[in-house]
This record gives sequence, structure tokens and C-alpha cells, in this order.
Amino acid sequence: MAARTFSPEMRAEAKRLYDEGFGCNAIAKQLDWSPATISKWAKDEGLQFDRSQTALAVRAHTIDLAESRLELARKMQVAAHDLLDSLDGNYLVYNFGGKDNDYNEHVLDKPPVEVIRSGIVTAGIAFDKATKVLEKTNDGIGRAESLVDHLEQFFDRLPEDETPVVGE
Repeated sequence: MAARTFSPEMRAEAKRLYDEGFGCNAIAKQLDWSPATISKWAKDEGLQFDRSQTALAVRAHTIDLAESRLELARKMQVAAHDLLDSLDGNYLVYNFGGKDNDYNEHVLDKPPVEVIRSGIVTAGIAFDKATKVLEKTNDGIGRAESLVDHLEQFFDRLPEDETPVVGE
């Protein structure tokens, strides 16, 4: 298979897209070339892409991840609470089988020691993991608040009739 060439027509189209404000990835997607090819072309042409949109996207993604970690920690804490609460009441033990293949059950006043121990260990692991998730997230929250402040300042500086293009 012959290698493709970034033809003069492709270069002109890439320049047109660049002049319209398209980013490296958007141009690559539009022209069906790799971002590395477009980046190399831009460097050869002495052009630079505005990385402020990329930085904003990375920061927004960081905020989304922090929010997801918080939700995961909340679910882990709820699961740990539910597990520990389930150890407080009666405990059903049952058995299938025997020569008549019958079902037998018996209700204990409390779960057996090994069930209680397993539940406490499992809840402890969930608590430990949730705590570690929250430790990571606290730094992300501070950065998220800072990002919101930066975005507010950015939009305040825009002229009334100018709308930023997002996602390119």
C-alpha cells in the first residue's frame, strides 16, 4: 500500500480550517489525518494552535473526575452502612438437599461470628477506599473552584457580541 501524501491541496484546506479557528484535532478529524501530521504541518508553516481551549477542557475533565470520585465514595459509604446495618437483626440460615431434596430454614437471633467478622472487614475496606477517594478529591475541589473563577473572568472580558466556540 502506498503512503499518503499531505498534498498542497490538503495543506491549503488545513490552512483554511486553521484560519477559521479550528484546533489541531478538529482539523485532523475533518481531513482524516492524524493529529501528529497536522501538528507537524503547523510547525513547518510556523503556526501555533491556541492551547487555552485544551487547557479548559483538561480542567473541566478533572472536575468531572473529581465529581465521579465523590459519587463513588458516597456509594461505598452507603454500601458499608447497609452492610453493617444488616448485621444487627435476625439471620436466616437454610439448606437444600437431603434424600428428599427438601428445603429447611432456621432463623438465628444474630448472624454467626464469621458472618459478622466478614461484614465488618468488608465495611472497613469500603470505608478505607472511600476515605482515600475523598483525600484525592479535596484537592480537585479547590482546583474546580479556581477554574470556575477563571472561566467567569474569561467570559466577563468577552465583548457582548462574541460567543466562544467550544469543542474544537
